[in-house]
Amino acid sequence: MRSELLANARALVRVAHRDPEHIPERIALFAAERQSKDAREWADRAREANPETSRFDLAERLRGRSAHVARIDGAVAGTPFFIALVPGYVAYLQQEARLTLRVAALYDHDPGSLRTTAEMLVLRGVHPRPEAAEAALLEVRGRPLPEKPAHRRPLRTWWHSVYLLLVFGGFLGAPDNDAEAGAERHPWLRAIGGMTIGGLVWLTTWVFPVTFMIAMAWGCESHARELGRRALVLYDGEAASAREAIELADRRQDAGHGLRDLARVAALAASVAIPIAFVAYADSVKQTTGVNWLGALGALVALSVVIAVGVLASRD
Repeated sequence: MRSELLANARALVRVAHRDPEHIPERIALFAAERQSKDAREWADRAREANPETSRFDLAERLRGRSAHVARIDGAVAGTPFFIALVPGYVAYLQQEARLTLRVAALYDHDPGSLRTTAEMLVLRGVHPRPEAAEAALLEVRGRPLPEKPAHRRPLRTWWHSVYLLLVFGGFLGAPDNDAEAGAERHPWLRAIGGMTIGGLVWLTTWVFPVTFMIAMAWGCESHARELGRRALVLYDGEAASAREAIELADRRQDAGHGLRDLARVAALAASVAIPIAFVAYADSVKQTTGVNWLGALGALVALSVVIAVGVLASRD
């Protein structure tokens, strides 16, 4: 399992390097190819082992388990070590793809079909309609992975690729038309701003690793629950389309949602309050002993607090 995860992480890096414009489509096709058989077998086993349990309840159990796994994957991806970040994020993406495909198979939809793969992209917000997603998938599937680029790609290409990957993972929402139009007029401003914020976030992980791990675990778990709810609404027949499924699912909340959020907020607050308390202590020591290593470390922590607050404020 570990070797497979590392191989998948290397594959994602390879796709990002060679075809950054189509990262979501290639990931979705890769997931459908690798996991469709497992999804069918899981659905058969689940129904045979629980003949009196409704498909809805089976899917709800799967959604809960997937959310717990996504929480762990998110915490791993939130560490300040790149060697753990990439495999952790890849494992999270795999878990969400497995969830979507298994729910589809449970309701007798072919998890290996192009339509199901297209619906996966729509449920994630990458494409507005399955028809548009299918067209993009056909374009990508019809050609092999490009060779290594001979020249450096524009910064805007890399920014857009990272943006699509974050949308695919549930950390950013799809833009509206007005936002896209503004981005076309000033693409370099958007690219520089995105890269700057990303760099600042990365810097904060070295001083606030626990905070970032909690935030990533929270984000991954929340999106897994949301994605599973969307898939369940779609395949259970409550919604006539993927877009309608998104609208219906996003108006609902799980039982215990408020308590989970309170616990997460408390954990995040504690992870930030401790460094701030350390800054205050280091400052009091500096007043009596002068500048020393403790004061220097306190200054670094204080700078990181400022950066973190600035990054959070920019998200409003």
